[in-house]
Amino acid sequence: MSDFAMVEYAAWGLSAVFGIWMLIDMIMTDRTYSEELLTSSREGEIDDALVIDPTHQRGPQ
Repeated sequence: MSDFAMVEYAAWGLSAVFGIWMLIDMIMTDRTYSEELLTSSREGEIDDALVIDPTHQRGPQ
């Protein structure tokens, strides 16, 4: 097996690993956040929704 073939197989392997990683991350994100929150256009809305203690919110209240 040539060096080029080994590099090619390694690249395909990395591609598969990254694809599986992205699929798992997509599923985890979908389970964690609602579709409405993910498609919102207001910047920082996700950060505000994750604040447990209201005293730690950013900006003037």
